[in-house]
Parts: sequence; structure tokens; C-alpha cells
Amino acid sequence: MSTATQSKEAANKAVVTEFMEVFSRGDVDAILAFLTDDATWWVAGTIEGISGEKDKAAFGEMLAGLSTLSTTGAIGLTPKALTAEGDRVAAETESYAELTNGRVYNNHYHFVFELSDGRIRRVKEYLDTEHTRAIFLG
Repeated sequence: MSTATQSKEAANKAVVTEFMEVFSRGDVDAILAFLTDDATWWVAGTIEGISGEKDKAAFGEMLAGLSTLSTTGAIGLTPKALTAEGDRVAAETESYAELTNGRVYNNHYHFVFELSDGRIRRVKEYLDTEHTRAIFLG
């Protein structure tokens, strides 16, 4: 593997790590600044309002709605392991948030980020949908 490829992959991992730090603060505009204009975010499962593919604007609307459900206005994301290959970064991640309904949201994810010129253009999010449904909708 060339040094340039290693550097690009390290840079992409750094973008994803910084993105998760910003995401954990709940600043929707700052979160969306990491995304390309044509970015899409896909979430596994059949949870109404959450699952499926969203464009950047719809993803921002979903984030704004979710932030009102957390006592801190954010869902914290902690990357546990990152693997990069080319423009793709796979991230094993854990979330944590105390919700206004008195429940604790603590989920585990596998994200696949696709980057373009240092920005995120596509995300696939795999998570425990039953936990999400029980905590947010149960």
C-alpha cells in the first residue's frame, strides 16, 4: 500500500472521528457541514421516521427532532474501532443518551461512511432496531 493511500485513509478516519465528536454535541448545522450537498444517510430497519434513506435536508430534520428527545440535546457517539479502505470507513460505534422520557439510549452500530474530498457523501447505519424502537417509541 502506498504512503498516499495510507495518508488518505488516515485522513478519512480522522474526518469520521471528528464527525462523531461534533455529532455528540448535537449542533445540527455543524453536523451537516461534514456532508456533501448530495449526501444520503440510510438507516436499517422499519422504524417510522428513522429507517430508510434520507437526503441531507431530511437527515437534518430527523436530527433536529431527535435532539429534542435527549436531556442534553444530543446522542453521544463513541467510535470503538475504525477500518479504512480507499474512500470508505467502517466504524463500530456505541451511543449514549439520557432521554426526556426517562429512558437511556445505549445502542451499538456499524456505520459505513463513504467520503469524497474529505466530506461524507453516503452513510449506511446498521443498529439494534428493537432497542431503538423500545427506547424511543415503547
